[in-house]
Amino acid sequence: MTTPLLMGIDLGSTGVKVLVSDADGAELVVEQAATPWIHGAAGAAELDGRTLLDTVIELCRSACARLAPQVEPDPVRISAIGVTGMGEAGFVVGPDGVPRSRALAWFDPRGESQLSAMPASLAREFAGRTGLPLGVQVSVMKVLYLRDEGLDLEGCHWANLPEWIVAQLGGRVAAERSLASRTGFIDQDSGAPWGPMLAHLGVKQDFVPTLMTAGSSWGTVAGEGLPAAIAGAHLTVAGHDHLVAARAGGEMPADRYHVSMGTAEVILQVLDAPLSAGARDRLAQHFINHVNHVVPGQYVLVAGVKTGLLMRRAFDLFGVTDSDQRTALDHSARRLPPGGTLPDGAIDVHGARNDDGMLSLVIRADGATPPEVFARILEHGNDEIRLLLQAMAREAPVPSSTLMSGGWTRMDSVVDARSRVLPRVEVSHRSQDTALGAALASAALAGTEPTPHLTHHQ
Repeated sequence: MTTPLLMGIDLGSTGVKVLVSDADGAELVVEQAATPWIHGAAGAAELDGRTLLDTVIELCRSACARLAPQVEPDPVRISAIGVTGMGEAGFVVGPDGVPRSRALAWFDPRGESQLSAMPASLAREFAGRTGLPLGVQVSVMKVLYLRDEGLDLEGCHWANLPEWIVAQLGGRVAAERSLASRTGFIDQDSGAPWGPMLAHLGVKQDFVPTLMTAGSSWGTVAGEGLPAAIAGAHLTVAGHDHLVAARAGGEMPADRYHVSMGTAEVILQVLDAPLSAGARDRLAQHFINHVNHVVPGQYVLVAGVKTGLLMRRAFDLFGVTDSDQRTALDHSARRLPPGGTLPDGAIDVHGARNDDGMLSLVIRADGATPPEVFARILEHGNDEIRLLLQAMAREAPVPSSTLMSGGWTRMDSVVDARSRVLPRVEVSHRSQDTALGAALASAALAGTEPTPHLTHHQ
């Protein structure tokens, strides 16, 4: 095979995926495994660094082995690797590169006492300064929790999950801007670490490593125990997973919402210039983030709801465990009118707000079958999305179209529901937008640029 082979690694909330494509984005092979969370009481979820790294390496090995028959008689050689993943979650890393603790998930609820103890001056400034709502989801709260539990931060630095994996594969220690802007460590106006927040943590400026742009060179793969097929491959951090998925098909126009439907359902809107601190503060009151895009000089509004998490928990409740059961539920829910057929108040659903995520069902009438409950969950998601769109419209021009991607778009009932609140909905049929976007982010390092013909709509 003469075209360079690109690899994308996606560290997702539900699964870790490794994809290999050619330089034009044709998917050649995908391997995936469940994200190896260690679950604890009251929604706690952690990642062990060694286990995560072993999962990534094994998936790389499996993907290259499956690819071998396609390139024979030549050996498999990966030219470049891009790594993407969830925001907020990361490691406090010592000078030896070893995590000093497990990574806490973005949805891990710990940090409430640290949130309550935040100095009033920092709490007042937080949203306008960082572009983030002040809550336990942001990385700074995770670090404060770990510090207060006894973790010594002296001499350490922060590494978002994709940054740490790249460093473990042989790349440099650095921070990617779109991921760093989700931590609470960065001043959105200056683009530099926010000194007063680092002082509150009790760390120095170098707790946040050198900031770099997604797609730039992080070095090359080197080290013991790594598959020979990836040795010497160029490395990059592709950025925050939702933004990477949105970029998988080429440019992300300002006149279009991009909706990424995974564990979190995320609505993205590109801005060519940053909004004011006042606007950032107002948006944060609705749990809407204003952060760096993976494209230099651009910003993104990120509005999220935890509908994917609610739908997954509903499947667990219904006993939906395979694709046939999922399809049957999808068809049944799609035949119902919006919100189902039961009277108002017969089924109450809560939990989609980005500060919640706890599926709450109150059933006051008979007839609450799985399709009826699922239809009500979809309408609850729509109710929360309407509020987010209204808040965004007060601060930025309203897009006229929508591109949806992600696993939940395979359910027609989900797409139908969102088409009632989002303009001109189209669906991407790529199977792995995020991993593919990560692979294509590395294309320039391999000496090629992808052809932007990857998006197919219905």
